[in-house]
Amino acid sequence: MTGLKEIRKKKHFSQQKVAMDLNISREALSYYENGKREPSISMLIKMSEYFNVSIDYLITGKEFSER
Repeated sequence: MTGLKEIRKKKHFSQQKVAMDLNISREALSYYENGKREPSISMLIKMSEYFNVSIDYLITGKEFSER
């Protein structure tokens, strides 16, 4: 989930702040960012709304584009 870490850093948010706002542990967020764990669909939606980016962006670091 390269986009998750990227957008968090762009917004200058700490892992602790994001984790508290999303009601998850800092460790869980770290695992998501480093690919050690995959978030549920509902958590992806929650993160997408929180950062105001697409789910595609959270996963790949790129916005969805039509081919």
